Amino acid sequence: MVSIVVICHIALFGYYNSTRTTIGKSSDLAINSLSDSEILEELQGNDFLNANAQDLDDAYWITDNRKLPKKDSLFYLDRPAPIFRKEFKTKNKLKKATLYITSAGYYKGSINGEPIGKNILDPAWTDYSKRTYYTEYDITSQVKKGSNSLGVSLGNGFYNPLPLRKWGRRNLRKDLSVGKPTFIAKLVLQYENGDTQSVVTDDSWKYSYGPIIRNSVYLGTVYDARQEISGWQKAGFSDSSWTPAIIGKGPGGNLQKAFFPPVQVTKTVTPVSVNTLENDVHIVDMGVNFTGTYKIKLTGKVGDTIKFRFGERIYDDGSLNPMTTVIGQIKRKGVGGPGAPDIAWQTDSYVMGKNGTAWFEPEFTYHVYRYMEIKGLKKAPKTSDIQGLYLHSNVSNAGDFSSSSDLLNKIQEISERSFLTNLVSVQSDCAAREKFGYGGDLNATSESYINNYDMRGIYRKTVYDWIDAMKDSSFVDTAPFAGVQYCGISWESAYLTTQYYLYLYYNDTDFVKELYEENKKWMEKVASIHPEGMVNKGLSDHESLEPVPVQLTGTAHYLQCAEIMETFAKEVGDKANEKKYNSLAKKLRGLIKAKFWDKPVTDKINRQTLFSTLLYHNIIPENQLEAAKDSLQKALKNGPNGHLNTGIFGTKYALETISKHLSPETAFEVVNSREFPGWGFMVDNGATTIWETWKESDGVFSNNHPMFGSVSEWFYRWLGGIQPDPEHPGFKKFILSPSTPAGLDYVNTKYESPFGTIVSNWKKTAENTYKYSVVVPKGSSAELRLGLDNSQNLKVYKGKEVLGSISDKALKSGNFELKEGSYTLIVSPKL
Repeated sequence: MVSIVVICHIALFGYYNSTRTTIGKSSDLAINSLSDSEILEELQGNDFLNANAQDLDDAYWITDNRKLPKKDSLFYLDRPAPIFRKEFKTKNKLKKATLYITSAGYYKGSINGEPIGKNILDPAWTDYSKRTYYTEYDITSQVKKGSNSLGVSLGNGFYNPLPLRKWGRRNLRKDLSVGKPTFIAKLVLQYENGDTQSVVTDDSWKYSYGPIIRNSVYLGTVYDARQEISGWQKAGFSDSSWTPAIIGKGPGGNLQKAFFPPVQVTKTVTPVSVNTLENDVHIVDMGVNFTGTYKIKLTGKVGDTIKFRFGERIYDDGSLNPMTTVIGQIKRKGVGGPGAPDIAWQTDSYVMGKNGTAWFEPEFTYHVYRYMEIKGLKKAPKTSDIQGLYLHSNVSNAGDFSSSSDLLNKIQEISERSFLTNLVSVQSDCAAREKFGYGGDLNATSESYINNYDMRGIYRKTVYDWIDAMKDSSFVDTAPFAGVQYCGISWESAYLTTQYYLYLYYNDTDFVKELYEENKKWMEKVASIHPEGMVNKGLSDHESLEPVPVQLTGTAHYLQCAEIMETFAKEVGDKANEKKYNSLAKKLRGLIKAKFWDKPVTDKINRQTLFSTLLYHNIIPENQLEAAKDSLQKALKNGPNGHLNTGIFGTKYALETISKHLSPETAFEVVNSREFPGWGFMVDNGATTIWETWKESDGVFSNNHPMFGSVSEWFYRWLGGIQPDPEHPGFKKFILSPSTPAGLDYVNTKYESPFGTIVSNWKKTAENTYKYSVVVPKGSSAELRLGLDNSQNLKVYKGKEVLGSISDKALKSGNFELKEGSYTLIVSPKL
């Protein structure tokens, strides 16, 4: 098909001009003037069109004619974003119009001046040299009879980042696959009479430059309304002065259709106040910390510049404190590299045009903020003139948790907000300072995310990001790879653990089979890096308040991977490797036990993380569990205010093991406290998202960091009691073990399993009397674990009828199986 298009210049309504003498002008991403056969040879040699992406057959990657700057400092100068247009005419009565489009960098599309779809910051961030996802839009209702116009503007995104030196050393232009923004598109028009017509990207498109004169996904956007070109997106506009688009080579990766939720604005946030300080500086308080942009009504004279800065906090005098959101900790002159700002604030700027009044909504960037500083407006804006635009990958809700405790509800609220605001096509650790997809945070919070949202699509995408990021003989820390590679197996193992959670929660066996051979190779790499088994380098329990050796947490993650591979080998019927990974797990368990249990640990260590790790990963023999429980209990008691002092992994492990081996009530006492360190302490100190550290930070650490959000998983698993059963993945059979700690009057929990909605609600109706409302979806069953004692009585109703099929022994214990259906259970004291 490519050869037909190129050699014959067949215009599937792409208007290929058979009289032209050149395909495009010279540029660093363009094909120079070549003969047809040379063009075809170059395109085929560079895998210009991916054979798997047939939706984009006949289309070319196109770009503008500018070269990228040769010096780093020049990237910070004005460089207007290119805008492209193409007019076409419909021929008959239209049945359907489908647009396929993607870019390297970001794109924004329009048809006849109207936006195409609701996606923003599209396409999703990937290693564009490996794969690029494209989107399909149904734009039938937007195509008019007769003349129409397609418009596309391009932003830099992560494909053309600024050469900011994060921490003074990490330059994304060297760490990422980068280039000049470019895009590819195909519009397919299907008519009622059966004819089809295609509009593809080629050099018949025209381009110019628009009012976005700078755009950075980190530093923000500069918009000059004086540069607006009226009507350029509509049919009939005269583009005779515009330049033919340049046909380029594209970023090089495979084109694949997006299968995961796009980034969209999901809600608007109304400011709670606008305060004016000295010198006409206005501070807008959005009420909550979130990730997004905004829409604001501006007034002024032509050439007036309105500047915006953003932060999570304010100082005591009411002025903006942006320091916890500074990009890459660039906070003094010279750190960020040539041309970089002395302090890498999150910023935007708007230059007024001739209209005098305008609504501004920045594009191709996003910020993390609660507070917005505005300079350059003579009059304070009204709260009605400002809308915060809350954006994230638009995953659907999968869970819901609420309780009688306002504090627990608030902790769940700030956890959810932290999860979504760190989900912008990758799951990040902080969406301002870095925006990177760190594996350690995945390991800590992926189950929390899954309990709250449908993560099937985005986590599959995440695994592919890891495939594209990983190296043959060393570990990397992020996917897409962003140059950071010191954290070790506890970060890169997210590649495998994420697959396991897709299997455990969704029974995604196809994914297991697809990647099984790759997983075996990865395990071989791990063995070559840690030939003795014990992990001796990398990052351990990040942000623990006491030291934790990587030999403990790193080797535990290696053990977890061995157990996962044993499960996967069994799933695919590979008995030899099932035995191999079982033996490896036994070896690793033995190594950890010998170093951290069989003899006293005399070095300074976080004993909460120590004993919860040993218990979580089943290191302790059955006959020694009581001693381990005692040790965990003592470590908890000795913690600050009897609270957790654990880090990124230890917090998840501690909540689970305290609940399982001590009691859910003990864990509840920790979670429900307002003392330092803890979630209640964050809430009482104004947190609307979870902090990066237990200690409050007003100048260094992010105030929006999801890793301590593992508490949300605990709400579902132990208060609602909804737990997947590893022996029956995908909730074919699941565990239902709700807890009723003193201090709570009710808990309402639901989870959307592959079989339908699981409901686990309970309410205290009188002293020692509880009513449980349970729904087990069709096709599944629940193993109920109420753990009753001899002082309690249980009645089970299905509808209004007492369920008579449960044995007396089961009723006395509260442990039995519930088949599909809706149930009411009443636990009361025996009379």
